[in-house]
Parts: sequence; structure tokens; C-alpha cells
Amino acid sequence: MSSTVQHHILAVDDDPAMRKLVADYLHDNDLRVTAVATGAEMAQAFADHAIDLVVLDLRLVGEDGMQLARKLRAESSVPIIIVTGKQDEADRVMGLELGADDYVTKPFSPRELLARIRAVLRRYQTASAVLPPRGDKRRAYRFAGWELNLGSRRLTSPEGSRVELTHGEFNLLHAFCAAPQRVLSREQLLDLSRLHGAEVYDRSIDVQVLRLRRKIEPDPAQPQYIRTERGAGYVFSAAVEVLS
Repeated sequence: MSSTVQHHILAVDDDPAMRKLVADYLHDNDLRVTAVATGAEMAQAFADHAIDLVVLDLRLVGEDGMQLARKLRAESSVPIIIVTGKQDEADRVMGLELGADDYVTKPFSPRELLARIRAVLRRYQTASAVLPPRGDKRRAYRFAGWELNLGSRRLTSPEGSRVELTHGEFNLLHAFCAAPQRVLSREQLLDLSRLHGAEVYDRSIDVQVLRLRRKIEPDPAQPQYIRTERGAGYVFSAAVEVLS
């Protein structure tokens, strides 16, 4: 990510000390920060600024942080990182199901938060370069008799049977169908399939591709659709029809 691009982060936390800690640290690392304490102040920040990412504490005094997250996701496609307590596993799961992009648990180090912010922003930059924007009206992709339904996340074979895909496999095939005949690097595919974390390396994309080939290729050993571009990544060579 270029150091000349100063992304604007909105931090929502009712703890003044935490707001200052987060704001100071992110500012020192070339990010613009607005830190607020309430849902009303969050709404005002959106009215006043172009926000690139929100860090939202779900445990705000006197407010339902989950409801704020739900409202935010309904009204905007802005990336969201939720903040929860160590024991709040149900909140983390619900927040991610609502469309949050990642989470951190208190207590957390500012360095960890910065790393997660950068990772989410990078994924969104990759997605914006490859995938259609959120709100796009396309319903499905069709290739070689296969159909990938984006709403139901269902893959149907040419014979009409459903083929189960993992979350990562669906996102990987979605990326390929959205950018046919285009070489996608392992880093791009890593971002698009959301295979992120300290123990994930680019070879895991090769594993995902292998698993996907086994599900859609007539002969996975001689792939017709997902072709390897040596030293560059992969290209989806099938003709893709967009269904609206």
C-alpha cells in the first residue's frame, strides 16, 4: 500500500483512554483517524468525512454495538473491524455474520490492530480491482454448463447437481469468474479468498486451486478451466456468461 495514500479510519469506542491510544498509534503510522464515543457521533463522522474503514467496539455503554454494526452494513459497504472482549465469542460470530471483515479482542496491542487494518484495506483494494462493486446486480455466472449463484452461494454442475464449496473455494471461483482470461497472482487470490493469518502462506492458494479443480475440471490433472501461469499465478480460461 502506497505511503502517499492516507486512509481515513473511524474508531468508535466509549473509553477515552482507548480512543486516544488507537488514534495516536494509527496517526503515527500514516493513517488519518477520527475517534468517537457514540453511534450518533459515528453517523456524524460519516456525514462529514469519506471513511475508509471502521473499528467498532461492540460493548458501548448505553448502546447496542451490534445494532450499530447491522445499521452500518445495511447502509454502507465500508470495511468493519469489530472489537469484543475475550469471552464474547457469540458477539464475534454474530458480528462476522452481519458482514464485519475482521475482529480484535480486548486487550489488544495497537500493533495488532494496525496489521488487521492494513490487511482488510489491502483485501478491499484487491477486490475493487477484480470484483464488481457491492450492489452490482449480477445474479450468477455460467461457464461450460456450470452455474455459480452468487446469492445462494450455490454451484450447480452441468448435470444439474449441487456441488458443495467451502467459503474459500466459493470466493476463489467467484474471483475467477469475475475476471476470466486474466492472470491473477497468488497474492490477489489470497486476498480474494480471504485466506489470511500468520500461518497462511501463498502455497495455500495452490491447495485451494487443487481442491477446486477436483470439483469442476473434467480431468484435474489436465485442467481446462483453471490454468497455471508459471511464475505469475492462475488464469480462468473458460468463457463466462454473466446472469443478471
